[in-house]
Amino acid sequence: MSRSPQGHKPRRKTGRDLQGDGFLHQARKRFGQNFLHDQNIIHKIVQSIHPQATDHIVEIGPGQGALTRQLLPACATLDAIELDRDLAAYLEQTLGSEPHFRLHQADILKFDLATLGHQARSLRIVGNLPYNISTPCMFHLLRYQPLIADMTFMLQREVVERLAALPGEPHYGRLGLMMQYFCQVEHLFDVPPGAFVPAPKVTSAIVRLVPHATPPVQVEDVACLQEVIRVAFTQRRKTLKNSLSALISDTELGSLPIDMSLRPENLSLAEYALISDRISRARHSARQEQQEESHDQQ
Repeated sequence: MSRSPQGHKPRRKTGRDLQGDGFLHQARKRFGQNFLHDQNIIHKIVQSIHPQATDHIVEIGPGQGALTRQLLPACATLDAIELDRDLAAYLEQTLGSEPHFRLHQADILKFDLATLGHQARSLRIVGNLPYNISTPCMFHLLRYQPLIADMTFMLQREVVERLAALPGEPHYGRLGLMMQYFCQVEHLFDVPPGAFVPAPKVTSAIVRLVPHATPPVQVEDVACLQEVIRVAFTQRRKTLKNSLSALISDTELGSLPIDMSLRPENLSLAEYALISDRISRARHSARQEQQEESHDQQ
């Protein structure tokens, strides 16, 4: 039996033989493993990705390679990032001889995507993301936004609804606002629990995220925008005037063309951008005054 590049020999445990080659793997809860086995769903996902012969695909959490095997013949390069050592060893055994396949036994949250290529908009990211790390994983990937053409993920349906929600909708909040600042979000279709082994307790969904070439709104300081949204939704049942009182004065807030009696879930991304820019300018002015005072004292 061959070994992975790390010299790890896979352990054979009880489990279903999903690929028909005798490999048995017990899903590990700590990795959030649920293996896709429904061929109709797999085919629908591949159709949604629509891989091209020149594509460089990066698959996160390939598991036993159900999607990998369908994508590999249709693209130029496929980099698979798998944390589980047993699964990485299995993938190396079964797909390692494929000339366009590269395996990385690594944690995606610590993986440097820039090591895979430096060409703008060259990477297409796909994956059945473990539910327990889906949000930090997406924001980690956005650090490499200039390199990414698009991202197609399997997530909990509730997370996808939050990503795509609009002002006033029940799932509208911090996650959707920030993701929509960075990407175009499209909820493609739902996936029932029975499509997986073991079956999760919730319905999943496929989402496509396409990084904006230019953000839908311009802000002077993205970190300030993130802070404003975070603070507002920490106290989402309060009016905007009350929830943002620690960041901006009533006078400054009242000068904006925004109804301050509204709650955070009623404001658009553009309106949050207005508030963020007003705070950024106020902070900049305060810093300038402090510097001038310090200079005068010298």
